[in-house]
Amino acid sequence: MSFGGFVANIRIRLALRDWDHLVPVQTGDVRPDGFELDLDSRAVTPDVLSEPGLDGGETSFSRYVLGRAAGDDRLVGLPVFVMRGFRHRCVLVRRDSGLTSLEELKGARIGLTGWPDSGNTWTRALLRAAGVDLGGITWTVGPLVAGETGKDRVGPVPFPDNVSLTGEGLADGLADGRYDAIMTPFMPPDFFTDDSRLRHLLPDHRAAELDYYRQTGFVPGIHLVTLKRESVERHPWLPQAVQDLFERSKRRWLARRRLLADTTPWLLADLTATARTFGEDWMPYGAAPNAAMIAAFCAELHAQGISNRRIATEEVFAA
Repeated sequence: MSFGGFVANIRIRLALRDWDHLVPVQTGDVRPDGFELDLDSRAVTPDVLSEPGLDGGETSFSRYVLGRAAGDDRLVGLPVFVMRGFRHRCVLVRRDSGLTSLEELKGARIGLTGWPDSGNTWTRALLRAAGVDLGGITWTVGPLVAGETGKDRVGPVPFPDNVSLTGEGLADGLADGRYDAIMTPFMPPDFFTDDSRLRHLLPDHRAAELDYYRQTGFVPGIHLVTLKRESVERHPWLPQAVQDLFERSKRRWLARRRLLADTTPWLLADLTATARTFGEDWMPYGAAPNAAMIAAFCAELHAQGISNRRIATEEVFAA
């Protein structure tokens, strides 16, 4: 195999979570062009810089942008957003709560799973757009379920005065009445039961998300792929080769899901609705197709006081 005239005599190691659209790479149905790849499947997002054996992997979008804003260029970001999703669904309240809108969260007590996290940054942006003063909320940062470890919930910037840290589970805190709402990218285990104590804040979060897409033209990016700078300096063609590999994997995965749609009862209907709403690709790779999303995210990091400056869009994926 070759890429741009280079012979495939190198092997790199990337660590990512086991996203469905990476399965064709994991199974070997889609092969790298110009290099060999060891793809580590991780239960949680890796800290790429802390693992000497990695050439790159899945990285928080916010952590990457904050590094760039601070002048840290040890990671080279690829505009390959392997995790992205709407955030309206990520605000939970008690089942018996009377709250049904973002506007009603003014002055509320809210728990969230990490302060500088990409997903929570996007979710707080929804509150700002709804006219909610983030400074008027009592925030508590902690694990969704007590005992969860291995995650940096604080980040590089000190908390604002209205933010505190806890080791207690947010889901139980919400159910017990200590919080009015919580923000979480993942649902607690009992959310999927008939007698769950919790529900989505928005009665029809899907309609709200569709309206958001019609206004913005994008689905928010949460995690992206990064490569260590030393790997890129040794092989300058590698970023494009990795992006091309994941693009082929994504397209292969979609074609197979459309054929083998009986993995969930309503997957075919969802695939059809997704194509008719977003076109052929709801999660495009590349800097240009994601320019509006990147600009909006950089603006939010600065507006929320997480970044000390507003990093320009063109800086995010500068070589």
